[in-house]
Amino acid sequence: MEQHTLRAYDEELDALSAELSRMGGLAEVEVGDALRAITRRDVATAQAVISRDDRLDEIEADIERRAIRLIALRQPVADDLRRTVAALKVSMNLERCGDLAKNIAKRALVIAESEPITPLTRSIERMGELVARRLKDVLDAYAARDVERAKLVWQRDEEIDEHYDSIFRELLTYMMSDPRTIASCAHLLFVAKNLERIGDHATNIAEIIYYEITGENLPDQRPKLDALEPR
Repeated sequence: MEQHTLRAYDEELDALSAELSRMGGLAEVEVGDALRAITRRDVATAQAVISRDDRLDEIEADIERRAIRLIALRQPVADDLRRTVAALKVSMNLERCGDLAKNIAKRALVIAESEPITPLTRSIERMGELVARRLKDVLDAYAARDVERAKLVWQRDEEIDEHYDSIFRELLTYMMSDPRTIASCAHLLFVAKNLERIGDHATNIAEIIYYEITGENLPDQRPKLDALEPR
């Protein structure tokens, strides 16, 4: 009887992890599609991103229900408790990534109606590709329970900040030199900020993975540049 109970318990933990992996895959798609919507001025893709956001919310709610039920009924301890709580926290960060991707898609709808600013669009694309890679790397680290890979994502957070600060300066230069670009540049600034926040959520997930596996917090505050604006 005890062996049967333990097997059922392991199956519940595995199901929780599988649901989280599914959510992570969907979040990756949302971020990638939102970036394509911006860089290709693709209205249809932007609308698809917006319409799919509810699915991430539903999966997060399902993970929350599973985790709370598991804690209440199984009363996990030590590694199993950290694994359950980590799944809950990671799902919250992924849901926020989906929200930010939706925000980018909404900006893409407006930007598609304005004159393109090609150099800035390329800068956004480079930053977006870096953010998407960070999200993929941290989700791969979660799936593989790879502490070192998660720590590497955490250590490289500063690279995304550098891209954001560079784009911030570019946008200011464009707006000051040609007031007609102010509206478009303002939307691109929000896009860059949303991408930076997705990068922050990837870093949050890296910290969660580290704690889940080691039972310890990362030793130092994560790297951050001095901000050009309040964060």
